[in-house]
Amino acid sequence: MEEKFAFVENAEQPIAMHPKKFALWLFIVTVVMIFASMTSAYIVRQSEGNWLEFDLPEIFWYTTGVIILSSVTLHWSYLSAKKDELGNLKTGMIITTVLGLTFLVGQWYSWVALVDRDVFFVGNPAGSFLYVFTGLHALHLISGVIFLIIVLISSFKYEVHSKSMDRMEMLVTYWHFLGGLWIYLFMFLLLNH
Repeated sequence: MEEKFAFVENAEQPIAMHPKKFALWLFIVTVVMIFASMTSAYIVRQSEGNWLEFDLPEIFWYTTGVIILSSVTLHWSYLSAKKDELGNLKTGMIITTVLGLTFLVGQWYSWVALVDRDVFFVGNPAGSFLYVFTGLHALHLISGVIFLIIVLISSFKYEVHSKSMDRMEMLVTYWHFLGGLWIYLFMFLLLNH
C-alpha cells in the first residue's frame, strides 16, 4: 500500500501558468496571425501591379528608436522591481510611459508626412496598407500605454515589488512584443515599399 502512495508523491507537477498570462499569450498569437496575414496580403497585392512607389517618412526611424528605448527603460523598471528598488521602478515607468506617448505622437506625424507626400488612405492600395499597418499597431500601442499607466499607478501604490510581479511581467511581455512587432513592420515596409 505504501508503494502506491510513494508513486503519487513523486508525480510530476503540471506546468502551470497564471490564467491572465495565458490569455495574454493567446492574444499575442492572434495579433501575430493578423499581421502575418496582412503582410502576406500586402505582398500578393503588390505583385499584381498598380502600386504607388514612395519613400517612407523619416520619422519612422525616430519612432523606431523611441520604441526600442522604451523597451530598455521598461526592462530596467522590471529589474528594479525584482530587486525592490522602487524609486528606479517608478522612474523607469514614468520614462517608459512618456516614450510610449512620444511614439504615438510620432505615428501621428508620420501620417501627416504621408499626406504631404500625397500618400492617402484611399486611392492606391500601397497607401491603404501603410495606414492600416501603422494604425492597427498604434491601436495596440494605445492599449499598451493604458497598461503602462495602470502599472505606473500600481507602482506608486507599492503594489509592484519582488513579491508581486505578475502585472509587471505581463506588461513587459506585451510591451516587448509591441516593440518587436513595430520593428518587424518597419523592416518589412523598408524592404517591400
